[in-house]
Amino acid sequence: MDCHHYITELPERKRGQHLQREERGAIQALKQQGLSNRAIARELGCSPTTIGNELRRGTPPRKSNKGRAPGYRAKLGEAVYRANRLRCRKPHKLPSCGAFVSWTVIQSREHKWSLDACVGYARHHGLFSKSEMVCTRTLYREVWAGNLPLGITELPEAVKRKHTQASKPHENKKRYGKSIDLRPEIASQRTEAGHWEGDTVVGKRAGKEAVVFSLLEKKTENYMAFLIPGKTSEAVMSAMHILKAEFGDRFDQVFKTITVDNGSEFADFAQCESWGTQVFFAHPYTSWERAKNERHNGLFRAFVPKGVSMQNYSAEYILAAADELNARPRKKLGYATPEELFESFLDQIYAAGSNPGWPCQGIGCALPSASLTAPAVLAAWKTSPAYAEQFLFMWGVQLALAICEFFILMMC
Repeated sequence: MDCHHYITELPERKRGQHLQREERGAIQALKQQGLSNRAIARELGCSPTTIGNELRRGTPPRKSNKGRAPGYRAKLGEAVYRANRLRCRKPHKLPSCGAFVSWTVIQSREHKWSLDACVGYARHHGLFSKSEMVCTRTLYREVWAGNLPLGITELPEAVKRKHTQASKPHENKKRYGKSIDLRPEIASQRTEAGHWEGDTVVGKRAGKEAVVFSLLEKKTENYMAFLIPGKTSEAVMSAMHILKAEFGDRFDQVFKTITVDNGSEFADFAQCESWGTQVFFAHPYTSWERAKNERHNGLFRAFVPKGVSMQNYSAEYILAAADELNARPRKKLGYATPEELFESFLDQIYAAGSNPGWPCQGIGCALPSASLTAPAVLAAWKTSPAYAEQFLFMWGVQLALAICEFFILMMC
């Protein structure tokens, strides 16, 4: 009886496709009919070499010269093929990279480094040989497979992917200063250091308590974060006055342009232009115009989570969190760290304007004694005692480094 629900013709084979069980059965049947390898290849639509390899794979060895030679068996060919497929994969390299994996886990957990930063930094500094390391993609695959002592939830940047939609800039209703449309093009090209973006990071009470004032240099990606008493223009300007006192006459060389949003805390920020710095204001609801600063504020949230009061953190902790971010190697910076590039930028500024008679010309001598004026400290203390104390601590550390550098040069 004929069966009308099935077909006896094999589907067209794709180029490079492995032989299937049905095709091996066809090879056995056609070989028993006496067809040559090329004839069988034409019937199956594959290469004659494929047929020859399959016949050798599925033909058992002859045990003696007596009797008839054994022929091809499809069942044996399929079994040998399956056994070979179990050994065809590249051997797992992770067990031989135990030291590198342990170092990567420590850097990711303690310093919040990404896996790519770990790989790039280790290669750039030659911490491990090539045979003792794996690539970034392999590390992420092993994390997702659960083969590393590191959970995917410990890599927040790996699971935090936000789909954005293009939006048109809104017109500024509040005019605090010059629009970002007037900002020079060089400030957006990342070819020159000294162009900054600013913002505030709020805690639990939507800015009604202490907040963090952040600044980011766009080329070196150096991140500054300071604890200020509130989300007010007075607190922000107090922090800027202390930065002005810190860098003195070179403030306009370090801060060539600063771009901020239209928040009320930046209502008086245009006053910084009296120091030689150009200030620009982004359009409303366009955080992508300050993308780098927003990005680093997100990284900063690893140390100060959302919904947690800023009152729980000290000024020293905020500074230490910013230092952790600046100590991370970045792929776009050739796996150098932002603090290395920013220190080099400051070295160029202070070396260009240093006194030839003064033996110390490094960063340790960046702050002249006249820059720490009593009125600036008193004003900062009235607005934010914690911030003034933080600045005095920073200035004292730099003064100690300058003294050490001076004695080293005298001894040499």
